[in-house]
Amino acid sequence: MKTLSLPLSAAEILSLHAGDAVSLSGTLYTARDCAHRRIFELLDSDMPLPFPLAGAFIYYAGPCPAPAGKASGSCGPTTSARMNSFAPRLLGLGLGGMIGKGEMSEEVRAALVKNRAVYFAAIGGAGALYGNAVKKSQCVAFPDLLSEAVYRLEVEGFPLVVAMDAHGNSIYDPAAPVSLQAASGRTERK
Repeated sequence: MKTLSLPLSAAEILSLHAGDAVSLSGTLYTARDCAHRRIFELLDSDMPLPFPLAGAFIYYAGPCPAPAGKASGSCGPTTSARMNSFAPRLLGLGLGGMIGKGEMSEEVRAALVKNRAVYFAAIGGAGALYGNAVKKSQCVAFPDLLSEAVYRLEVEGFPLVVAMDAHGNSIYDPAAPVSLQAASGRTERK
């Protein structure tokens, strides 16, 4: 397992390959569908964004309220494919990558390669594990969206798998070696 701290350098991103297990620490920003729509409204209006895109990582999640003594409640990933229409533009504006659950589109894969970025897969159903890795949480935009607002999270030991790398490889590719498919939970062969 590779231990990485955000922000990731270009060399670190290029050293990652589909199927690599990583433990990530540093700053992430949460954003789901509604927050992405609002971010695009800001971009389309030439308004400032609630966080800098350059080198940032967006976690497709909506954290649950924090219980007493914790920085976050359960904070599991949402289905990444719902952000397929948003990811290429954000990657083109400097986003370092994304974290979510499940396969993303070929357009996203091409944007990852073009912009030398990475998409990490989080473990679906492990929201409590991810919530416990959150050390600090602060709402930075769109509080009216409640758990779907944009939160800045400080995380330690956030376990992930490189799902799509900057070289065009994907653990979801049916032609990928069985070991990579196993990392994605897909092991059938055509």
